Amino acid sequence: MSKKIKWIGLTGLLVAVVAGATLLYNRLGKEYTGQQVQQNTADTAAAPDFQVENANGEAVSLKDYRGQPVVINFWASWCYYCKQEMADFEAARQQNPDVAFLMINVTDGVQETRQSADEYLAGQNFGFDTLYDTQLLAASAYGIAGLPATFFVDSQGNLVAQRRGLIDSSALQKGIQSIKEE
Repeated sequence: MSKKIKWIGLTGLLVAVVAGATLLYNRLGKEYTGQQVQQNTADTAAAPDFQVENANGEAVSLKDYRGQPVVINFWASWCYYCKQEMADFEAARQQNPDVAFLMINVTDGVQETRQSADEYLAGQNFGFDTLYDTQLLAASAYGIAGLPATFFVDSQGNLVAQRRGLIDSSALQKGIQSIKEE
């Protein structure tokens, strides 16, 4: 009798775990598919400024783009999801010539180097400029703990929305619209 009760209890526990996992998956699943962009809840949260390098080694800052909406994307060539979303960024760049796309390569010098980033980009047909965060100042300013990560900054320099993780083209367009509406 006690073995039968133990099996019934274990079966009930298993059913509860599967039901809980299903509920969490359905509730949180959209967050991880790139379908949502987190809106900034503060009225005027200034986007952190940073300094990175362009392909010529010249310093570039976020403040250089004041007056126009900016999409900031942090990526690396070893990051599968970063490479998966690059074509969407290129298409969005072509559709939104009034928006600056800052594609910031997180160039730590160990896992990601300028050479590995440039080798990946050489085989692509992207028209956006790549910037290199060789001192990790931009990644630090934005609290980058994983890649990819995308931030949307309006023309006044306010951080309007963000997406940490893979972003799909629909969510990318929603983020762009949030910084173009003024």
